[in-house]
Amino acid sequence: MADSRSEAGTPDSSSDGEGGIRARIAVLPGDGVGPEVVAAGLQVLQAAMRLDRTLKLEFDELPWNSNYYRAHGRMMPEDGLDRLREYDAIYLGAVGDPALPFHVPVWGLILPIRQAFDQYVNLRPVRLLHGVRGVLRDAVAPDIDMLVVRENTEGEYAGKGDLLFPGTPRETALQTAVYSRHGVERVVRYAFELARKEGRPLASVSKANALNYSGVFWDRIVDEISFDYPDVPAETLLVDAAALYMVTQPQRFGIIVAPNLYGDILTDLGAGIAGGMGLAASANLNPEGTAPSMFEPIHGSAPDIAGKGMANPLAAIWAAAMMLGHLGRPDWEERIVGAIESVVERGACLTRDLGGTAGTAEVTQAVAAALSEAV
Repeated sequence: MADSRSEAGTPDSSSDGEGGIRARIAVLPGDGVGPEVVAAGLQVLQAAMRLDRTLKLEFDELPWNSNYYRAHGRMMPEDGLDRLREYDAIYLGAVGDPALPFHVPVWGLILPIRQAFDQYVNLRPVRLLHGVRGVLRDAVAPDIDMLVVRENTEGEYAGKGDLLFPGTPRETALQTAVYSRHGVERVVRYAFELARKEGRPLASVSKANALNYSGVFWDRIVDEISFDYPDVPAETLLVDAAALYMVTQPQRFGIIVAPNLYGDILTDLGAGIAGGMGLAASANLNPEGTAPSMFEPIHGSAPDIAGKGMANPLAAIWAAAMMLGHLGRPDWEERIVGAIESVVERGACLTRDLGGTAGTAEVTQAVAAALSEAV
């Protein structure tokens, strides 16, 4: 099982020197099914703490979501980032409300956190678990097992641009993608270090044939850094070819490193071939530990099933496992993901998106029970 910590392996939390950790977690349940799946993740973390007294986690829930926006005109208080900075990690459910434009929760909460806390690595596992029936006809569990390292603070999501001549026939939108040498070098080097540690090949994704500045710049830096890692098999792919190969040859991938926008799109494709969004977990990492990292499922708020007890909690539980790995306990990350896989492989307790009839609470209880069996 891959370890989601930084290559330096330095946790954000304090340690007792004997493998124990003590950490304060800011919990942002968010909107829609967010509170339901976050509650599931917390339930599994609490089960882990009962099984291992060296895990000492404190949780503070912060009600910063779309309802907060309706009441205050913003997604979080003015001092929200200062308050979050005091925590060791952030656990996010989902944000998004049909009554609000798409960009409001993203630019009001998620992207400010990623950028202010320099969470420049978005790490997303794409792994077909034993027992999951994927959409690719011939794929079995070992064929789909990759880690996507997405640049998380620059690129197309840097928020730079302008709207010229608004409301006129000459209205023009400018969206500037930002690629700095500092930003590209650090995420690419992180990916190479991870590939070396995991003993996996690396594929870098760009669009250098059409984007003659940013794409060529990205590829050139990847080529420069690759000389420091002669032991890591590496290739460069155009993003459209990478999307094709993820479907037709998923087994060729180990570590994928990509700019912000391409990484976002490819990981949703990865979720599709690995069993669906209900299994898609994500870590927004500040590898140096100078600010808290953030962990979340990537399935969105799913307002159509909110409050019905139908949401798949496995992605949120997996994200909680990644949080433990980053905080210094990769053994518990592996145990929790193993418990998830055990439940899925048995097939008796699955939510509707995985072909079952179980609800959120039942699946959560099954994972907690499997965790106890495995210890």
